Amino acid sequence: MTSIPPILTTTAELTAFLADLANDTALAVDLEADSMHHYQEKVCLLQVSGTQQSALIDPLAMTDLSPLAPVLSDPAVRKYFHAADYDIRCLHRDFGLEVRGLFDTMIASQFLGEEKVGLADVLQKYYGVTLDKKFQRADWTKRPLPEDMARYAAEDTCYLHALGEMLEKRLCEAGRLDWVAEEFELLEAVRHSEHEGPLFTRVKGASRLKPRQLAVLELLLEFRDEEARRRDRPLFKVLGNAVMLEVAREQPTSLRALTGLSGMPARLADRYGKRLVELVRQAQDLPQANLPVFPRKERPVRDPEVDQRMAKLKQWRSARAEELGIDPGVLINNATMEEIARLNPGSDEELAQAGTLKGWQQRELGPSICDALREER
Repeated sequence: MTSIPPILTTTAELTAFLADLANDTALAVDLEADSMHHYQEKVCLLQVSGTQQSALIDPLAMTDLSPLAPVLSDPAVRKYFHAADYDIRCLHRDFGLEVRGLFDTMIASQFLGEEKVGLADVLQKYYGVTLDKKFQRADWTKRPLPEDMARYAAEDTCYLHALGEMLEKRLCEAGRLDWVAEEFELLEAVRHSEHEGPLFTRVKGASRLKPRQLAVLELLLEFRDEEARRRDRPLFKVLGNAVMLEVAREQPTSLRALTGLSGMPARLADRYGKRLVELVRQAQDLPQANLPVFPRKERPVRDPEVDQRMAKLKQWRSARAEELGIDPGVLINNATMEEIARLNPGSDEELAQAGTLKGWQQRELGPSICDALREER
């Protein structure tokens, strides 16, 4: 059973812990957030493991995590993460922390052709370790932090050093270390971004609504946001998207009509029914000229020759991915292949000048992509 490392609650304790890690050339890092339980998502716990010692860092108890900045941004100190995209965005959003020297064990697993790349799956395969994932959806704002939750958090970093070293060795043997190094560098630069534009553009299925229905949906979404903020609850625990879409489609103007909707739970109708009906009526009173329209991206004109090249590239990708033992989507995604199909480069040099591919893709795949396209000419 994993032992519980110390929980650091002051900047002084954090500084002392980092001083003890001063000679370490690698750290394992993970975090826990509270998106399942609160309106404003935030980092609630950081797990950091050096080669000899670990600690849980409580950002809810301390306001200054700046001592972490130098070590996290030092490329000479390797930082092991698993599925780092979310973590890197959160660390920068909440604390302004940047990560350099990244080694993402999930990406490494993908580039080694692992069928299952979740941390629990990889650890089970290589070390026979079974991670208890029962606290994945827990409320990490609980204080004092329960002992079983602290132990759960510690497990996510205590194996990352060994896993990362093993994966790096295999990547070197496969000649793919420079592939993932470029992927890691790109991942270090990701940042959290706030959504812009109407709220309904975030809702799957909204694009099929008519303008009046969109107006209803937007008012419902604005109400949900206000209510979630007031109650400090995540949006989905106030009103689900499916319920709001049904209200927008049917536009009930009475409580009776609202409660008659097949997807409307009685508890929601009791709590919000009058307000929802009022919002429907407000949307129905809007002048036609004020109704929203779902923004449409201009679709490229279909070109049979491009489609033919795309089909050929998909055949090439399937064969190359099988040869390398990598998932085709990891090797090169559809969007990139479509760009290449439209470009139709006549040579490897022309493809390189276009800058469509990442560096490792250009080196490893560029010539064979051009060969595949030449077969079409």
